[in-house]
Amino acid sequence: MESSYLLRSGDPGSSPYEVEVTPESAGWGYSSLKIISLEPTGNHSFNTGSDEVIVLPLSGSVSVQAGDVRCELDGRSSVFEGPTDAAYVGLGQEVILQSASGGRFALCGARTGSSFPTRYLAASQVPVELRGAGQSSRLVRNFGTPGSLDAAKIIACEVITPAGNWSSYPAHKHDEATETESELEEIYYFEIAAGPGGQPGFGFMRTSASPGHDIDVLEEVRDRDTVLVPYGWHGPCVAAPGFDMYYLNVMAGPGAERAWKISDHPDQAWVRGTWETQAVDPRLLSQTVQEA
Repeated sequence: MESSYLLRSGDPGSSPYEVEVTPESAGWGYSSLKIISLEPTGNHSFNTGSDEVIVLPLSGSVSVQAGDVRCELDGRSSVFEGPTDAAYVGLGQEVILQSASGGRFALCGARTGSSFPTRYLAASQVPVELRGAGQSSRLVRNFGTPGSLDAAKIIACEVITPAGNWSSYPAHKHDEATETESELEEIYYFEIAAGPGGQPGFGFMRTSASPGHDIDVLEEVRDRDTVLVPYGWHGPCVAAPGFDMYYLNVMAGPGAERAWKISDHPDQAWVRGTWETQAVDPRLLSQTVQEA
């Protein structure tokens, strides 16, 4: 039996979105994600309401009109191509998306009482970071993290995990407010590259109970699945051999400070020390050169 925290790709719904996670649907207070597909010359309108939103092309290019501000996003052919430009839109804005060639676009959101002006975010300005080493190597694109983007609450990034590697590891949590930890809800949206003959890819994700928070999730994730993490130790995300894994993380929470502070699982924290004697996966080194 699948967990209620797993949203399968293609599950029927009445909205125009392929993925629709709101604070109301998730049963939490802040984080949201919607994904819309547009046909060539297609358009879509929405109001940001009480959310600040980052419009992020997953594939294709799009024009973002918000009030008097227009942002032309060149986008990319796929999430595995590299960073993309994006647009930040604040509260209470009527937004129109128009795509001449069509594509798929993520609307990453956070419920907040304040926001910043609408603006264009250039792909060339996205910090690209290598984390881990050996089979724990992964690449992170910090397009919407503190220090990379001025925002009220939203924290968002993209992660590339090469086939056979583990990421979101050691397992970690951010479900209580302390000097060393932030309280943040998190959304994981996955895309899994197909095999050489178009074979469907897959991976696995784990979330386990933390003090005061009962949760037990171990699921096979497939292309375009979504996993909700309200609390708990989460990780690893494991990319099956032969299939590269991408995931988009969207986080937000009640704290006055917009920060991503985590605690490693005490049984796994020691693993970080082993990275000092391991090389970073060379598949990511070549990709970093291309993306930088």
